[in-house]
Amino acid sequence: MKLKRIALAALIITAIAAVSCVSTGSIEIPNDLTPAELIQRGQEASDRNRFNVSLQYYDAVIERFPYDIDSVIAAEYEIAFIHYKQKNYELSKTEFTRLLERYNTPDQELLPAQFKILSNIVLGKIAEIEAIRKKRDK
Repeated sequence: MKLKRIALAALIITAIAAVSCVSTGSIEIPNDLTPAELIQRGQEASDRNRFNVSLQYYDAVIERFPYDIDSVIAAEYEIAFIHYKQKNYELSKTEFTRLLERYNTPDQELLPAQFKILSNIVLGKIAEIEAIRKKRDK
């Protein structure tokens, strides 16, 4: 009886480890996906809190379609937002700031305005969080 319990426990631990590896490991992304499809899959993964998978889809957008500036900016925004949701505020702040630098060019009218607006909103929230933390730590 004791051996059965040990065997069952070992089986459960192995299954959990396998699921963990699958959910955090690298995924195979089909080469024929469009930027819109990659972004959609990234959003779906993010909605399920599968942030590692989501980041891989957004990285694929940036790597495969570097001249599709609208898609690249969308992917960069989503990457920064994932890091914000993960409470990695320093990295997120750096990424949002880098994204906003793209809007300091003569061609900024050609860029999707919503990501500039959203980035500024999230940076404001990060500033609030940092202010609360500073107050608390005094």
